[in-house]
Amino acid sequence: MLEILYRDDHLVAVHKPAGLLVHRSDLDRHETRFAVQLLRDQIGRHVHPVHRLDRGTSGVLLFALDAVSASVVGGQFERDEVAKTYLAIVRGWPPESGLIDHALSRRFDDYGRKLAAEDRPPALAAVTAFCRLGSVEIAEQVERYPQSRYALLELMPESGRQHQLRRHLKHIAHPIIGDATWGKGVHNRFFQQRYGCNRLLLACTRLDLRHPHSGGPLRIKAAPEVSFAAVAAALGWAEYLAPSRVGAGATAN
Repeated sequence: MLEILYRDDHLVAVHKPAGLLVHRSDLDRHETRFAVQLLRDQIGRHVHPVHRLDRGTSGVLLFALDAVSASVVGGQFERDEVAKTYLAIVRGWPPESGLIDHALSRRFDDYGRKLAAEDRPPALAAVTAFCRLGSVEIAEQVERYPQSRYALLELMPESGRQHQLRRHLKHIAHPIIGDATWGKGVHNRFFQQRYGCNRLLLACTRLDLRHPHSGGPLRIKAAPEVSFAAVAAALGWAEYLAPSRVGAGATAN
C-alpha cells in the first residue's frame, strides 16, 4: 500500500518507493506493479499522473483525480512553475552551493527506449541549483586515492528535462550514488557492499505548487524512505533528515 501524503477532492500525493515504476514501460514489460495502478486500486478511483519520477527515485509523486485538475497542474509542471526539492548522495565534494546550467537533449522516448543520436531533438536549457548539506571522507580506497569523499546535496531543479538531476550531477563530475547509467560502478558497488545499498540515492522531498482550484499555495513533503535514511545516518547526516527538518505531509492555504 502506498503512503498517502495528501488528498482532497482534486489531488492525491503519495510517497513513491525506489524501484517502483510510475506507469508501464516497453523496457519493463515483465513488471506488473505500477504506481498508477496501485493507487487506483488503493483508493478505488481513476488517477492522472501529472509528473514523473525515475524508477530509482523515491519521494513525492502527485496525481490528479479529474481531467481539469490534471491539465492545470500538468501545465504548472510544463512551465516550470512547480518548485521541486530533492536530496541526493553524490561522489566527491561539490562546492557549498552552485548552479548547473547545462542544456540537455531528450535521450529516451515516452516508453523508455533510447533514441538514436540523429533522432534526438535539439538540446534545451536546463538549470539546477544545489547546496551541500554535509560531506564526509572515508578511510577507504575506492578509486586511486586512499580516502573517498561523498556529499549530501539539496537539489532544486529550475527546469524539468529528462533525467535532469542525474545527468547534471554527472556533468559536474559528482554523480549520484547508485546511478547505473550516469554514475560510477566502483562507487555503487562500494555502497552495496559497505551499506547494503541497492538503490539510486535520490529522493524528491518537496513540491511547492498552486492548488488547481483554490489557487492557493500547496506544499507537499516526504522524508526520505528508510533505505535512503539508513545510508545518510551511517555517513553522519541523520540531522539533515530529521522530521523537524524534512517532515512529511502537506500544508495548504
